[in-house]
Amino acid sequence: MISRRKLIATGLGVTAGLVTAGCNQKSSSSGAAWSQPGAAAANTPADEVRVTVTPAADAAKVSPLEQVVVAPEGGTLKDVSVATGGKTVAGKLGDDQTWRSTGKLAYGKTYTVTVSVADPAGALTEHRSSFSTLKPSGVASATFQASALAALQAGGTYGVGQPVMVHFSRPVKNRAEAEKAMVVQTTPAVEGRWRWIDGRNAHWRPAKYWTPGTKISVKVNLFGQDLGQGVYGGSNVSTNFTIGPSRIAIADAKNHRMKVYLDGKMVRDIPISMGKGGTTTGANGETISYWTRSGPHVVMTREPSHRMTSASYGVTDPKNPDYYDEVIQLCLRISYSGEFVHMADWNIGAQGNQNTSHGCINVGPAHARWFYDTFRLGDVVDVRNTPRAMALTDGVGDWTIPWDKW
Repeated sequence: MISRRKLIATGLGVTAGLVTAGCNQKSSSSGAAWSQPGAAAANTPADEVRVTVTPAADAAKVSPLEQVVVAPEGGTLKDVSVATGGKTVAGKLGDDQTWRSTGKLAYGKTYTVTVSVADPAGALTEHRSSFSTLKPSGVASATFQASALAALQAGGTYGVGQPVMVHFSRPVKNRAEAEKAMVVQTTPAVEGRWRWIDGRNAHWRPAKYWTPGTKISVKVNLFGQDLGQGVYGGSNVSTNFTIGPSRIAIADAKNHRMKVYLDGKMVRDIPISMGKGGTTTGANGETISYWTRSGPHVVMTREPSHRMTSASYGVTDPKNPDYYDEVIQLCLRISYSGEFVHMADWNIGAQGNQNTSHGCINVGPAHARWFYDTFRLGDVVDVRNTPRAMALTDGVGDWTIPWDKW
């Protein structure tokens, strides 16, 4: 509904507010009238004051991204107010005497727009209208992750294998629209692209491991974006992080060694014992493999100690020779399925000679301490020469996918 009433000139200033679309009303004794956007000015008397407001009066399902614009013709804006529930929307009067909102609309609200305009003689006319914004069936937020087990710390330093990982609180149907809202900038500049791991997780990575020292900033301009099936984006979020030194370990199941490279230079050759191979059957009938998975892994957590138990994958009978339940020291997790690089002081005789573990990469005490103190989240542990491949979703498996298929 639009109402209009003539006021005595008071010299009111333009205030923060928000307005709705053009409306048409016959001229009153004040000589002021509403007009639809684009209406022919030739049909309007020369002394008539017109105001065009966008969004239109009584408009429904207005995007909260839409800007409110109030433009007078034949008069001067004195006051613009856009409000809902006692809250007003900020705005600014431009040099062209057009008021534009600078504040943000909200979902599912009805806004009242009140405009006061003065004619050339100084007489004021007030115009009032309303519009409503769309109400989503759901609102999705976005967060940044280093992995599903750890949030990405803004301003943090990560290894050369750390991709950009955005997690949505709700499934995203319109993935192309979501990608338009996700902006990655790097210094130095590097080509990269997004891949959806599933309906809620999108990862961005370059063709090769990051160059040490690269600075990465990410913005997800989510608010107002239609993510599909009635779900819209919540608040905009941003983060930044830096790539540290290159730390890459190559663990070879054939020669039982793990060579460690820092910034491209091999600095340590560590004897190891890896997954012994073979399978067993879990308590629920599932097949459990004891091969360490081949392919690039990324360090996801660093834990001084971690309880490891075969019950986690279905071997619960203490009489089973594959049963174990121990607290292990100096653990760096490299997969969700339970692969770690960790200290195994009980297995020194096998390290460098044979693979006897249940899938982890175990090393002696001195090497384990050095490795734990040296490697950080995002660093790479590349496993080679086992018959079982690392899966994309079994940890940060992004580097298992060739660039041409990413």
